Amino acid sequence: MSATDYDNDELIFLDDDGSSDIDTTIYKEWNILIVDDDEEIHTVTRLALSDLIVNDRKLNFLHAYSAKEAKTLLHDYGKSIAIILLDVVMETDDAGFDVVRYIRESMGLTEPRIVLRTGQPGYAPEEEVIKLYDINDYKTKTELTRAKLMTTVISSLRSYQQIMTINQNRIGLEKIITSSANLFEEHSVKGFCEGVVTQISSLIGLDAEGLVCARAGSVLDKDDNGVYILGAAGEYASFINESIDNINNSEISEQVGRCLRLKRHIFESDSSVLYINRSGFEAAVYVNMVSEITNLDKSLLEVFLSSISVGYENVNLFHQLRNAAFRDWLTRLPNRNEFINMLDKPHIFACENCSVALIDVNHFSDINDGLGQEAGNELLRAISDRFQACFDDSVKIGRIGADVFGLIGPSNVVNPDNINSLFQSSFKVSDHTLPVNVTIGLCQLDDKRNIGLEILKRINIALNRAKKNISDNFEYFAKDIEDKTTWRLEMIRRLRSDFMARKLELWFQPQVDLVSEKVVGMEGLLRWPDGNNGYISPAVFVPMAEYSGLIVDIGEWVLEEACRRLKDLKEANFGDLRVAVNISMPQFRDRSFVNKVLGTISASECDPSLLELEITESVVMDEPQIVIDALRTLKEHGVAIAIDDFGTGFSSMSYLQQLPLDRLKVDRSFIRDIEPGKSAVLAETIVTLGNKLGLLTIAEGIETKEQAEYMIELGCNEAQGFFYAKPMPFSELMDYLVSQKDAN
Repeated sequence: MSATDYDNDELIFLDDDGSSDIDTTIYKEWNILIVDDDEEIHTVTRLALSDLIVNDRKLNFLHAYSAKEAKTLLHDYGKSIAIILLDVVMETDDAGFDVVRYIRESMGLTEPRIVLRTGQPGYAPEEEVIKLYDINDYKTKTELTRAKLMTTVISSLRSYQQIMTINQNRIGLEKIITSSANLFEEHSVKGFCEGVVTQISSLIGLDAEGLVCARAGSVLDKDDNGVYILGAAGEYASFINESIDNINNSEISEQVGRCLRLKRHIFESDSSVLYINRSGFEAAVYVNMVSEITNLDKSLLEVFLSSISVGYENVNLFHQLRNAAFRDWLTRLPNRNEFINMLDKPHIFACENCSVALIDVNHFSDINDGLGQEAGNELLRAISDRFQACFDDSVKIGRIGADVFGLIGPSNVVNPDNINSLFQSSFKVSDHTLPVNVTIGLCQLDDKRNIGLEILKRINIALNRAKKNISDNFEYFAKDIEDKTTWRLEMIRRLRSDFMARKLELWFQPQVDLVSEKVVGMEGLLRWPDGNNGYISPAVFVPMAEYSGLIVDIGEWVLEEACRRLKDLKEANFGDLRVAVNISMPQFRDRSFVNKVLGTISASECDPSLLELEITESVVMDEPQIVIDALRTLKEHGVAIAIDDFGTGFSSMSYLQQLPLDRLKVDRSFIRDIEPGKSAVLAETIVTLGNKLGLLTIAEGIETKEQAEYMIELGCNEAQGFFYAKPMPFSELMDYLVSQKDAN
């Protein structure tokens, strides 16, 4: 009896877990497991079915003589066993039932068909057994004549085939659906293409053996136009992402190439190549054949391929989107996002002693400006190529920014010496030979799980420190650096918050005429309460305000507060006193600075000559012309100008002559040099210079009577310091001025 009398369908097998690494050799025969403690039953069954062929496959008999042996064989063969002819009574009266429960419940095998046989008629009611257990039949051994046994086996094989086909369809669809639902995952194209192979094989009744090939393009980040394997099942699974030539099968290579060239399906007797095309995204699906595909199958495939082509287009488009999100378009290296992802997943670069480095190309903007952007791009590609050529797979490389590269790898490889050695020789860019210098920030990773973004932040801190390092071009991250940086950022945040809440205060330190000791003005000094009845030093927070840019807003407020206090002084009959405030370089860079000063004076209706702007030598030397132009305009409107800390900044005398100054302030550091019996040469020089230039001079930091008397002898005009009065809030200043007026 031929199998074709009963069923023309081919059977399809695939592990339920969806694995594509399938050993198809175990499916060349039908595996029939005979479980019986009677040796004669084994022999009779084997003889009765020995010549049976179903779908061009013979029967392969497996033998077990007890429930225990049956369980062992089931573990070895699993769902590849098509039928189990199972004796009910063996070592125990219900051993067969126990095996059924073990198969269906413990092992979870639903595919193998079970035919229960018993030598004891009436041992268990047939109807009850069929209801309780997932079995195909329950017969007494005497009922199973050769003809009936063959009929039972063939019908059971048909059921087994249908179950396996359904599972095959489900697995193929699951692959397609899962890959479509995870299009941003690294292997979405691979998963989708595996699903296509599996599903097509299922539709035409084949084992899941085949592959999906396409011209790589951007999908595999290949620069050539070769044909690559995107997904595969069966024996070809190990060639995924490789060139089709690597499978060493000229027939497959020729058929796939012909399909892509002719842009149509190719049907052969032993294989077929199916063509997929959607919006320019092409693929060829090669499948092994046992028999030719019928016209009905071809029609079904046409419908399926039409539907699946939309999904193929989508996975390609989403793969391109993923590349755009995680790949640098110029060098094809991982970009900043992917670099952070790699730092999030230590297993990608698993090593016990690992370092991360950022390499910043120095003066890269000069190359772009001088030679053009294309030359700059060529240089970046050349640097990328050198990194990839000099480091093996243990080092992960990325392009983090415009001219910043990242490395992750073993510390004995990723270190300053090795990195610097790569830049010892110049780079060839078009017709130019360019030497390149770099700055390197590094961080050694510990065995703790760290967040990628946090690691990158630490390396950036090290890189910024390296840029300030005058002896080396690299810096390793250290915990105290992060602590200081974190503290600094927190202080800046607090400063901004307190400034917005108007918690900053403007105090005033009186300035006196050295001879008469009468108050002639005062300097406005910024104070920041720390919230614990103390104050944070200006030496700490003013640089932070300048660094964060907040100094512009704070400076504007100080000007407004100074002008408001000038108006209050006038109303209190102290209208002849001036107020001096410090101006920083960021304020001068503000294009509306001059207008803001003049607007504030106008709004307060105060005398501009009583507002004195103090600048330091370092401010003048930073951008001299901007400062000179602004001060000249303000001077024309009557605003007084003083230069603070004179003598500490090594300023140019030519700029000093150009500034519209009213006063020179002698820095407190020169006043400290004044001691009995000694001369303070620098203080004397500054006072003499001021007198020669026709400027008033004022000494800062006078703390003793001897210092005051010495400055009088030098011809200094004014002074401020603890000897006369400490800085004080405005309310205390008013009391001080009243007391001074009463004393005189």
